[in-house]
Amino acid sequence: MTDALKRLSEEGVAIWLDDLSRKRITSGNLAELIDQQHVVGVTTNPTIFQKAISSGDGYEQQLADLAARKVTVEEAVRMITTADVRDAADILRPVFDATQGQDGRVSIEVDPRLAHNTRATVAEAKQLAWLVDRPNTLIKIPATEAGLPAIAETIGHGISVNVTLIFSLERYREVMDAYMTGLEKAKERGLDLSRIHSVASFFVSRVDTEIDKRIDALGTSEAKALRGKAAIANARLAYQAYEEVFGSDRWLALDKAGANRQRPLWASTGVKDPAYKDTMYVVDLVAPNTVNTMPEATLVATEDHGEIRGNAVAGTYAQARADLDAVERLGISYDDVVRLLEDEGVDKFEASWNDLLKSTEAELQRLAPSKG
Repeated sequence: MTDALKRLSEEGVAIWLDDLSRKRITSGNLAELIDQQHVVGVTTNPTIFQKAISSGDGYEQQLADLAARKVTVEEAVRMITTADVRDAADILRPVFDATQGQDGRVSIEVDPRLAHNTRATVAEAKQLAWLVDRPNTLIKIPATEAGLPAIAETIGHGISVNVTLIFSLERYREVMDAYMTGLEKAKERGLDLSRIHSVASFFVSRVDTEIDKRIDALGTSEAKALRGKAAIANARLAYQAYEEVFGSDRWLALDKAGANRQRPLWASTGVKDPAYKDTMYVVDLVAPNTVNTMPEATLVATEDHGEIRGNAVAGTYAQARADLDAVERLGISYDDVVRLLEDEGVDKFEASWNDLLKSTEAELQRLAPSKG
């Protein structure tokens, strides 16, 4: 039996798990995934935490203690989520040390309600970095218009960042620009650039979900021939942009100062359409110096039957551009799709955050000590 995950790692793809819960930490499951499934990082988001904490598994004692202290629901949520991230970071610390800080990372997101507020996002990023207090943390900041200057400022303070919710090629270039601006600020402040890391989370499956929906509405054979092609094409062209930007003179000056490249991270890699191979957003996006963060089902599927055929991105740019152009010719606007997906992404995380606040508040009230 071939070890597909080992091969994936050898091709330069860092395998991160897109999930975290207290049970996963305390049961030894996370340590096992690191030891046996080549997992070298963890990503979280408000939806992941909402599912984990709402399950109640492993959180009751901390919730009871927080209820006894009469903390606000916002403080309770931050105490719980940062505790999980801190513990996961400790488990991943040997990987962090072995890779000189590139991997062994755990991501935690700023409050999604701040996505359109630059100053508040920076303040939240600083607070989260202080609360978790682990060098192998990445603070997740969404790539909204207000998020871009927040990314630059946060990087400029020496805080490593996972930029999330990137859907468009234009926005991705703006993210890379913000990263370099941040590094230049950090350099001016005399900070050690070699200690600052970043990934840019480029979302994949949601692009196919939205474009396929529009293709199905057209219903023509010409349209149907393009089902399932847009997301891979979009991501491959993002990698082309990555190669261009990190080969530029501006980058080379930062590279000489000890800076690390901001790696592309393929996010939303769970396949939504049963008509497609459940490993397509892994095997078709193999490229050096990338990260693929997978839900556990995708990780298991890749291990079981993923066909890793080496670099799947090199030499594909002309076809990728042709595929996106063909979608555009159908009357499906790329700009409209990516704008919608960014707005929906922020809204979904905000809704999950609000659900998490409500369910946590209900638990705090249930566990509050009786008077007397």
